[in-house]
Amino acid sequence: MTSNVEAGYTGLENLEAMEHAHKYNAFLHGLIREHLTGREIMDFGAGAGTFAILASSDYGRVVCVEPDGVLHDHLRQAGLEVVKELAAVAECSVDAIYSFNVLEHIEDDEGALSELQRRLRSGGKLLLYVPAFNLLYSAMDRKVGHFRRYRRRELEERVRRAGFEIALSRYADSLGFFAALAYKLVGGDSGVIDPRSVRLYDTFVFPVSRWLDRLVGAWFGKNLVVVARKP
Repeated sequence: MTSNVEAGYTGLENLEAMEHAHKYNAFLHGLIREHLTGREIMDFGAGAGTFAILASSDYGRVVCVEPDGVLHDHLRQAGLEVVKELAAVAECSVDAIYSFNVLEHIEDDEGALSELQRRLRSGGKLLLYVPAFNLLYSAMDRKVGHFRRYRRRELEERVRRAGFEIALSRYADSLGFFAALAYKLVGGDSGVIDPRSVRLYDTFVFPVSRWLDRLVGAWFGKNLVVVARKP
């Protein structure tokens, strides 16, 4: 499994900026609570631990997989259980896995999905949240090491080939599609996200976007949500 983050994650500025997206982060935490059950879960690509910390109050055990050295140390200092490689997690040892904005960083994403499937117990669920549509690929994607963005059917096929059954698949953040397109066209080459823009979008636009997702989530959005089950 090859990932840019294994050599040191280059998007720490943007990761810190997203800490200001309180409604967005609450939405993602809500996906975990809505779709994942069990006592032991995995955060694959835990980053700064935003969601692992929240999930630790809902589940008996949260194991974080985070290869970046700085982030790994941060997670450990926060009191979280953390390993650097997926290989350090025993097969058939967790009830559920979530992974937010990680799969696109991994060159062999199908190999990663197969490895995740092997870590789940029978009946366990995988929750994925990834960026959608290569049309939106921008300087931000390049800066943080994205190999791709996904279309819905494409990701569904890869998840199925890894041995999962699809339970749910839909796009998310419909207005974010247009915001990401605007960023690509006029956002410059730095790839850095402005924390002030994050706060404004999170406060005023994201709630409206989530409402519109009910109408258009089958067709487009800035991101893609997939929930899959291991038979």
